[in-house]
Amino acid sequence: MSAATLGTDWALDWVARAAKTVSDHRIDLIELDRAIGDGDHGENMDRGFTAVTAKLATLRPDTVGDVLKTVATTLMSTVGGAAGPLYGTAFLRGAKAVDGELDAAGVASMLEAGLEGIRARGKAEAGEKTMVDAWGPAAEAARRAAEDGQGPAEALRAAADAAAAGSDATIPMVARKGRASYLGERSAGHRDPGAESSSLLLAAAAEAAESL
Repeated sequence: MSAATLGTDWALDWVARAAKTVSDHRIDLIELDRAIGDGDHGENMDRGFTAVTAKLATLRPDTVGDVLKTVATTLMSTVGGAAGPLYGTAFLRGAKAVDGELDAAGVASMLEAGLEGIRARGKAEAGEKTMVDAWGPAAEAARRAAEDGQGPAEALRAAADAAAAGSDATIPMVARKGRASYLGERSAGHRDPGAESSSLLLAAAAEAAESL
C-alpha cells in the first residue's frame, strides 16, 4: 500500500536518488549530447545534483516546496548551458505549485507547473526534440492517474513511464530548438539528452514514492 501523500522525506529521497542516477548515467548523457550538442549535459547535470546534495545536507527543509526551491536555485547557479535555467525554472515553478504534502492531484499540478516553466523558458513545444517531449506526456499521465483516483506513487510511476516513452519518441525527431537544431535533418536518429535526463529524474521520483 503506497503512501496517501508525499512529504519532505519523499522529496529528499527523490533528490538523493536523482543525484545517484545522474551520476550513474553521466557518461551516457555526455555521449547523447556529444552527438547533437555540446557534449556537456552529463557533466553539467552531475555537477548540479552533487551541489544540490551538498546544499540540502546543510539545511533542514520543512516542506516539499522548500526542497524543490533549493534544487531550483542550486541548479540555476551551478549547471551550465541551457539545462540549468530550464531545470531551475521547472523546479521553481513546481515548488510554487506545491501546497503541503502531495496527493496524486498535487503531483500532477507540480509536473504541469514544471512543464509550463520549461515551455516559457525554452520557448519550446511538443515535437521539437526537447525536454518538453518527456515532461508533456509525464504531466498528462499524472493528471489522468489523479483523475482515475490513483495515489501519488501511481501518478509518479505513470509520469515516469510516459517520460521514458517520450524520450524514446525524440529519436526520430528533427530538432527545432537549441544547438541540436543547427544539425537540421542530421539530428534525426539521436535521442534528446534533455528528454533522457528528464526521464531519469522522474523515474527517481517514482522510485522514492514507491519505497515509502
